[in-house]
Amino acid sequence: MEPALSAFELARIQFAFTVSFHIIFPALSIGLASFITVLEWRWLKTGKAYYKDLCLFWSKIFAVAFGMGVVSGVVMSYQFGTNWAGFSKFAGPITGPLLAYEVMTAFFLEAGFLGIMLFGWKRVGPRAHFGATLLVAIGTLISTFWILASNSWMQTPQGFTIADGHVVPVDWFKIIFNPSFPYRLAHMTLAAFIVAALVVAAVGAWHLLKGRRDPAVKKMFSMALWLLLILTPIQALVGDQHGLNTREYQPAKIAAIEGLWETEQGGTALNLFGIPDMEAETTRYAVSIPHLGSLILTHSWDGEIRGLKEFPKEDRPDSTVVFWSFRIMAGLGVLMILMSALSWWLRRRGRLFDAKWFHRFVVAMGPTGFISLLTGWVTTEVGRQPWVVYGVMRTSHAVSPLTAQQVGISLMAFVVVYFLVFGTGVYYMLKLMKNGPALPPAGQEVEHDTPHDTNKRPKRQPMPAPKHLIDA
Repeated sequence: MEPALSAFELARIQFAFTVSFHIIFPALSIGLASFITVLEWRWLKTGKAYYKDLCLFWSKIFAVAFGMGVVSGVVMSYQFGTNWAGFSKFAGPITGPLLAYEVMTAFFLEAGFLGIMLFGWKRVGPRAHFGATLLVAIGTLISTFWILASNSWMQTPQGFTIADGHVVPVDWFKIIFNPSFPYRLAHMTLAAFIVAALVVAAVGAWHLLKGRRDPAVKKMFSMALWLLLILTPIQALVGDQHGLNTREYQPAKIAAIEGLWETEQGGTALNLFGIPDMEAETTRYAVSIPHLGSLILTHSWDGEIRGLKEFPKEDRPDSTVVFWSFRIMAGLGVLMILMSALSWWLRRRGRLFDAKWFHRFVVAMGPTGFISLLTGWVTTEVGRQPWVVYGVMRTSHAVSPLTAQQVGISLMAFVVVYFLVFGTGVYYMLKLMKNGPALPPAGQEVEHDTPHDTNKRPKRQPMPAPKHLIDA
């Protein structure tokens, strides 16, 4: 009896499972690293103690997220050799150096200064400590740069030739700065900041609902909502430009996202709702708005978008999946913009810290950044199929020569270990968030603190004059 799933299908499930766990931790740590840097800068500038309290509080959560991101990333990279040897052999001359650059420039920087950031409060001066925190934040952004360069090259490959069954780099500038890279880098970086801001805002809202009104809780809640008010509309604009780029270089992905089968002349409708049927080549129960697809995807009233029927069946992405993953991502994005607008309205009315209905809304929105991140990743990666390197190498040619039993056993092991290890880590982070930042001393709210005052030696007091001289 043959297994229900092939080794190829199980390998895809395993990679999707491990990368889904992995992606949420770097996204949170990228956003938190920059947030902690801003908090420490404000503490050094103002001397207000609650900024330091927030630094210490969010640094604990950052450390857990960073550690789990590193561990899950290492495990995920091993799969290139175990499950995807065909891909490693073919694309290794490009993806290998790009990932090595990430380790040499970003990971070494983060690892080198992370210890000072977390444990150096009483061991180095205030400026040195802030420098370490800043360098860790820069390291997370450099890591984003190289990872997105590698993945974007797989989406829109250029700057190479093929010889002896593998790619050969020809122009590294074109490889790194491939056509989709700027849009994907901006989109992912903004997504990381939004993920972290939603978590910070949700934690602040939780403690406001529990009755805390100290400066630390108010400040992190307010700062996160200001950031979301600025970034969510920008993210929508970046997403729009990313869509235009995708339509140019991956038209089949756009057709699958829209559930569009026929190329409509004189303007394309937008399917708001529907159930794409890959076998029948139609989108059932479609609810469409005429010309809106053209306006969004071509910025013109009668712009033409190619339908899926123009592509061979074996080259079509699974429209059923990406149609809904994209709509979940976009729908949550609209809710984020709405929440940010409501925060601005309440702030203007002086009710930001008192509107409990809004605080409940913010708590509920806390996990939506991760959901949007994952559905966006599904849209991008499933929409690229059946290619692992778009238009160059099929995913089916990238898999290692393994049996379904071998991959199935490793997949089950991954599922058990990941839920135990990372489930414990997530539980610990939630426990830290529930406890919240340190409370001010009883009966007062500490407003000022000398930066790194514990490092400074107490001033030497003048020696009193001898008593006989005083008497004289």
